[in-house]
Amino acid sequence: MGWSVHWVGLVIIMATASVAAGRGGSVTYDGRSLIINGKRSILFSGSIHYPRSTPDMWPSLISKAKGGGLQVIQTYVFWNLHEPQPGLYDFSGRKDIVGFIKEIQAQGLYVSLRIGPFIESEWTYGGLPVWLLDVPGIIYRTDNEPFKLRMQNFTAKIVNMMKSEGLYASQGGPIILSQIENEYQTVEAAFHEQGATYVRWAAQMAVGLQTGVPWVMCKQDDAPDPVINACNGLRCGETFAGPNSPNKPSLWTENWTSNLQTYGDNPVIRSAEDIAYHAALFILTKNGSFINYYMYHGGTNFGRTAAAYMITSYYDQAPLDEYGLIRQPKWGHLKELHAAVNSCSDTILSGTQTNLSLGQSQEAYVYQGKAGECAAFLVNTDKRKTIAMEFRNSSYQLPPKSISILPDCKTVAFNTAKVNTQFNTRSIIPRSRFGSAESWEMFSEPIPQYDETSIKANILLEQTNATKDVSDYLWYTFSFQRNSSNSKSTLSVPSLGHALHAYVNGVFVGSAHGSRTRTPSLLTQIQLNTGINKISLLSVMVGLKDSGAYLEHVYTGIRSVSIQDKQQTVNYTNYPLGYQVGLLGEKLQVYTSQGWSKVKWNKYNSSKQLTWYKTTFDAPGGSEPVTLNLGSMGKGEAWINAQSIGRYWVSFHTPAGKPSQSSYHVPRSFLKPTGNLLVLLDEEYGNPLGITLDTVSVTKVCSHVSDSSHPITSLKGGKKVAEKHEEAKAHLRCPSNKIISRISFASFGTPSGNCEKYSAGSCHSSNSKAIVERACVGKGECMVALSYTKFQGDPCPGIPKDLLIEAQCHSHEELSFNFRGREPSNLLL
Repeated sequence: MGWSVHWVGLVIIMATASVAAGRGGSVTYDGRSLIINGKRSILFSGSIHYPRSTPDMWPSLISKAKGGGLQVIQTYVFWNLHEPQPGLYDFSGRKDIVGFIKEIQAQGLYVSLRIGPFIESEWTYGGLPVWLLDVPGIIYRTDNEPFKLRMQNFTAKIVNMMKSEGLYASQGGPIILSQIENEYQTVEAAFHEQGATYVRWAAQMAVGLQTGVPWVMCKQDDAPDPVINACNGLRCGETFAGPNSPNKPSLWTENWTSNLQTYGDNPVIRSAEDIAYHAALFILTKNGSFINYYMYHGGTNFGRTAAAYMITSYYDQAPLDEYGLIRQPKWGHLKELHAAVNSCSDTILSGTQTNLSLGQSQEAYVYQGKAGECAAFLVNTDKRKTIAMEFRNSSYQLPPKSISILPDCKTVAFNTAKVNTQFNTRSIIPRSRFGSAESWEMFSEPIPQYDETSIKANILLEQTNATKDVSDYLWYTFSFQRNSSNSKSTLSVPSLGHALHAYVNGVFVGSAHGSRTRTPSLLTQIQLNTGINKISLLSVMVGLKDSGAYLEHVYTGIRSVSIQDKQQTVNYTNYPLGYQVGLLGEKLQVYTSQGWSKVKWNKYNSSKQLTWYKTTFDAPGGSEPVTLNLGSMGKGEAWINAQSIGRYWVSFHTPAGKPSQSSYHVPRSFLKPTGNLLVLLDEEYGNPLGITLDTVSVTKVCSHVSDSSHPITSLKGGKKVAEKHEEAKAHLRCPSNKIISRISFASFGTPSGNCEKYSAGSCHSSNSKAIVERACVGKGECMVALSYTKFQGDPCPGIPKDLLIEAQCHSHEELSFNFRGREPSNLLL
């Protein structure tokens, strides 16, 4: 693998220089690519959503994206965030879209702006504001005048804001693409002929706003001219039908780097190799010239912004994780892909393409420039076999399902299946514990009764219409007279909400919850009194549905209520009911410094159902990301200094019996040095004494390089002759504030496995660890050559060698903890 090092270093420099020159100007397109200021480019883009991080994080996220070889940052625009009430707009704090775009511009990158304004994005209600439900006669996302008027108003608001700030490329700004609508083809058929009419209207409306840059529609094969149809998915090089006009370029707006995760799900891992393979394949098979990674940084669904059942952590497996830390090898492997492609992009875009069959599942894509330039991509689609390919009098070994990039048609600069970059491991380090009962206070949320409610109806109200989504909670209450003696009865409550808690005469009797694929239904035994019985049912939403046709008709909340005993079943669905929107603690904002004094807090004694908990804490030192480990809690929401870090649902386990998420991101900007107010609402029997405040850091790095076990050979005089290549080098690099404190494993020889699971093989140089320790310990980064000289001899002559090293990274502060016998725990996240 050493032969790729020189090429990669060279092309990274070339790519960086190209990006630095990127500025706004004329943006046009033809059937081959976007054309910016008269120049064609193959553009790599990454999705970073401004409200899923904080303004103080934006510069670092954008810088790391640029360092990873991206030229473009893509973001949605979040309608329900910016227009929470009709005509009332908010662009402050995390909602400062102009500030976000200007930061991108300041760092020399372009912007792809997906206005939508329906966005899906695992964002509550798909980004639509709930107040649309109050518009008479409205039907979302179809040829419906009430909806089109509101949609056009918001789209024009955003476009005019961008224009007023000079942010479109046509004005010298960074925005080179805009998007209208989002994956509409998945619902278009539900609206029949009005769906097609709406598509044509949306395209015409957007183009009529005269941004001076192209518009796109993703997953819309019939996108009307001049709007460009684009692909979303895992394998657009295989699945995309292509542009619907020969005059449009081939764009991939969402190359998914992992997948969404809901409560009860395990994380979905997509390998760096698979992402790189399909990105390269898209360039070859579809003439792709724009590839956006969704997400490049997912971030956090703060507050109540996550869609139904979505966890707070969003696309944590992206190249930049939830906290903005670089996730290796994904970030580095894609960086090398970008560099290799950029080094020959002019040849790819302007050269003549020829396809050569080199075997049953092997093919060469060759691009020949007019001045003799040549670039080639060697493709092996066989999923099981490494294949030796002969190309231009040289032999190349291609691993299964891989693509090799030869910028000069001779030397391999990159192979999608060969990971040269280091791996890293993320750990959590407890910094503060909340185990003292004396530090906690608690307030029990009162259970409302029918005669205490101000909203009355003789029907079951639909929850979203009743709450207007100002709260996740809606109380349904009623009372009735029972003349018989005490007996056991069964309470039955099917619901189209997400969770349900039931109380009889003020006493908790049971809960139920659903999932992304199943609605909840409560069936529980209850004890009724002779005389008046009071029933209080708390229906809970965990975000609103974010996709599908006719969202305005989606029903949420309780569907029916009945009580059965030995004599009869009584249905209370059409019965005098009292309603309370939200909780008293929400109404009084007890999570704020002004609101907490409005209720009486008691000393913590034991966990209770539906309870508020309050304490204060000091921020941990340093600059590493901070999380709140809520593994001892149940279900609810957490606030720090009046800012919601999101819903938590630790009690909702995966099939393996573990929480989908235990650690919840606390941005540093939410914290003060001392006296931070932490308030939690827990619907279940959570234990706040088990909470810890942690920091997140990269504590392990690993590098695995191979000898050129299958070296490139050329044919001279009819014989294969091995060419000489640069030595492979293992490169280890700790985060900027850490040094290599220990080498936990090193093997020069034939180590088995990889950086995720390894062991020494039958061939192993006994001095491997000592040599690596001398080269690396105490340094922030080091390079160790895969060299017989370096390791003082060949432990097994004639056998190709690997070098695998795993190192520990610690800061000076952490090393001080270790010295005092307080070594941080290495709990993998």
